[in-house]
Amino acid sequence: MYTVTLLSSPTAPCLETSLLGALQTAWGGGDARWLAPNEAAEFEIGQKPANQWDVWSDVQALGVDLVVQPTAGRRKKMLLADMDSTMINEECIDELAEVAGVGAYVKDITAKAMNGELDFEGALTERVALLSGLDEDIIAQVLAERITLMSGGPALLATMKAHGAYAALVSGGFTAFTASIASKLGFDENRANILFAEGGKLTGKVAMPILGREAKVQALEEITARLGITEQDVLAVGDGANDLGMLTRAGSGVALHAKPSVAAECDIRINHGDLTALLYVQGYSKDDFKTA
Repeated sequence: MYTVTLLSSPTAPCLETSLLGALQTAWGGGDARWLAPNEAAEFEIGQKPANQWDVWSDVQALGVDLVVQPTAGRRKKMLLADMDSTMINEECIDELAEVAGVGAYVKDITAKAMNGELDFEGALTERVALLSGLDEDIIAQVLAERITLMSGGPALLATMKAHGAYAALVSGGFTAFTASIASKLGFDENRANILFAEGGKLTGKVAMPILGREAKVQALEEITARLGITEQDVLAVGDGANDLGMLTRAGSGVALHAKPSVAAECDIRINHGDLTALLYVQGYSKDDFKTA
């Protein structure tokens, strides 16, 4: 059996009963279950529809995300999440670069790297070099003044952890940021790159080896082995090219507001919903959501 999940933005819910009913009829679906009024609903079907992606394109234009996945095992035991533009709205290195006066240049490199147009390690090394000489305490300032949590993140973490899931934050960014975000949201562990500083100033260098695409896959392998679970038990979420390894290996890989080249490689693509979409696709209703 497969479960079809339809969801829309929680701030502007627009899922209509007529759309849900039309899709049920077209795909021979079972009874619908509303997960949140006008926002999210699901129903089961016997086989994956051949026109899934045509329909996906149609409902995208209506502000609706569509996910079709096997029903069995869709509620996961572990969350493996990227940080920048996933658990937070910003790219930390871009925010640091703004303070350093090289924001536009760095943002262009970041965008190309996240879309897979540039080598991630080379692009990170180049961007970090431009931060040389910044006061180290600027990191705390950026965290306080420029970094905001992605909508739905607290509910995602609190709900999954209340049901026994393990949560790991694995970023190509920096530990100075992941430690803070992991603590705020309740992640069990975090992994990222280490920025070097001397005499209270950033040196423009980062510890080697750089944590990129392969390191995220390594985290998936190491943590699942340690917990005694399988990769199929993992829900991974990210938005950039360096996330693709873990997204394609995990049982459920979610491309969240992702770059087009990344979304194209993932079966679960969330463009309109927020992080609570990751709860809906696991079968949680809004009434099941927990708060931190």
